[in-house]
Amino acid sequence: MKGLRKGIWLLWPLLLCMSALQAAPENDDGVAARALLEKALRYYREQGDKAFAAFSRQGEFVDRDRYVFVVDTRGVMLASGGPSSALIGRDVSQVLGQDLRKAFKDALQTPEQNGIQQAEYRWQNWADGKVERKHVYFQRVGDRILAVGYYLPRASAEQARALLERAATALGTDQPGTLKAINDLQGGFIEDDLYVFVVSLDSRRYLAHGTNLRLLDTDFAKVKDPQGKPVGEPMLALMARQDQGEYLYRWKNPVTGKVEDKHAYLRKVGNLLVAVGYYSP
Repeated sequence: MKGLRKGIWLLWPLLLCMSALQAAPENDDGVAARALLEKALRYYREQGDKAFAAFSRQGEFVDRDRYVFVVDTRGVMLASGGPSSALIGRDVSQVLGQDLRKAFKDALQTPEQNGIQQAEYRWQNWADGKVERKHVYFQRVGDRILAVGYYLPRASAEQARALLERAATALGTDQPGTLKAINDLQGGFIEDDLYVFVVSLDSRRYLAHGTNLRLLDTDFAKVKDPQGKPVGEPMLALMARQDQGEYLYRWKNPVTGKVEDKHAYLRKVGNLLVAVGYYSP
């Protein structure tokens, strides 16, 4: 048990959000991940469990942050070319959250003839130490599941607009409850590097912020970017003229920890300014 507890730190970033997908984004990373899995499947069918040694070392089955990992139908980690190699030989099913355990159970019951399946989850990127979305391709071979995952691109403009729409609708229905939810990390208004912030157009002060509660009740009009360029005042001026708009500025990305270009979508909801921005590639 002591060794298992030591391994849990590798699994804590796996949030309880893994779900099967009907289709995968076929970008270059997706194509490469699927190709690596297909290569691993061919090798496994030739070598059987002897393939685990090759899967678990730096070599032909590790491609940058893409690597092969294998679990069995009991939830035991059998091979990994990534950070989870520390858990090889251990039952990892019990250190996963309840929802994720169910997702793994469903995956392990997938008939082999169904071919390659897909899912999404969250995992710590060993390149930057950040918790990021990951897409995984997997297939059952006998009582083994072979899988390869890749990290997904940052949130899109479409995702930002959708989150803003959801937040604006919720604020129109239940303002106190929604403000509380936005200020809660588990409130459902944070998606990867997207978050919501809300400012009172009367007091011009922050009422809610998805990642920085220290900003609450501070003067939004005085907010500037890291180079000292005004951010709050131009947004307030824009909302004084219209009910919605867009604004470009520089801001710290809570996922990467770096100052990046940000494109914010703004919406007026009653006496509130509601905003969600996405970070440009």
